[in-house]
Amino acid sequence: MEFTKFGSTGITVSRLCLGCMSYGGGDIPAWASGTKGWHVSKEDAREHFAIALEAGINFFDTADVYSVGLSEEITGHWLREMASRDDIVLATKVHGPMGAGPNRRGLSRKHILEACDNSLRRLGMDYIDLYQIHRWDSETPIEETLDALDSLVRAGKVRYLGASSMAAWQLSKALYTSRERGWHRFVSMQNHYNLIYREEEREMIPLCVDQRMAIIPWSPLARGFLAGSRNKEAAEQNRGETARARTDTFAKSMYFTDGDFEVSGAVTAIAKARGVLPAQVACAWVLQAPGITAPIIGATKPQQLRELIAAVDIKLTAEEITAVEKPYRPHPVLGYVPPKPK
Repeated sequence: MEFTKFGSTGITVSRLCLGCMSYGGGDIPAWASGTKGWHVSKEDAREHFAIALEAGINFFDTADVYSVGLSEEITGHWLREMASRDDIVLATKVHGPMGAGPNRRGLSRKHILEACDNSLRRLGMDYIDLYQIHRWDSETPIEETLDALDSLVRAGKVRYLGASSMAAWQLSKALYTSRERGWHRFVSMQNHYNLIYREEEREMIPLCVDQRMAIIPWSPLARGFLAGSRNKEAAEQNRGETARARTDTFAKSMYFTDGDFEVSGAVTAIAKARGVLPAQVACAWVLQAPGITAPIIGATKPQQLRELIAAVDIKLTAEEITAVEKPYRPHPVLGYVPPKPK
């Protein structure tokens, strides 16, 4: 495993982060977000964490909203059993609905403070290394959100603060507001970035590089689309080679255009020529992209995780990078709801 500094901070993380959204399942209430049909149970997740830790991964990411807290419970359980707390970097998120009531979601001070305590309880840990806002909350003043997050750092419950998908101007506003008020700033951006969706290269990634922020992309394989297991005809008939391909409606709303399949075809061609898997080529591309700290990988099978870990050793040539980037076509904003003028 390779390691790198986490943006401008002093901590060191593995070049791959294990994303824990896959772990959980169960009965998900109607008010909650989540996809049924492809989650990994607590018992089966044990092997995933063992593989990751054995390979040298020390960075793990989850969120309270994943399976309505069950992912945090599973993640905390296995990490407490298998790893030293001082050796790992554990991240989770706040924003999504954790109950039917209007105050059990968003980024109000009330919800943030309650959500952090609940995440710590589910994780079974005394502190969170990286506490991230899962999305921007247009209904709450950013000053209220940033003040609440700062108080968590000062209370010792959180070590660092991070953000996830939003507009570049929103991140910039949060950064300068924190600086003006003397609050702890966001040190990382978890954004939507892969070979199929590269709009982040226009403004967000340059902003993060300029501000020396860690960049930890989610969905580096486009929710499995770049694994070579998606077929256009099957998608049109609502069929799929995997359970996730058949049930992941979120992925279907973002990908599956003609241009997306052209990119996937280019990735598959490079993989075939190299004698590796398309998923490994897609992951290797994200790893080499400017400014990237650690893409967040997820898996539903142990072998998938082993294959993605091996992608760290794949170094693409300039010609191969050009080949997989050439078919790209611009996309509308995907992964978050763009703000509207008021």
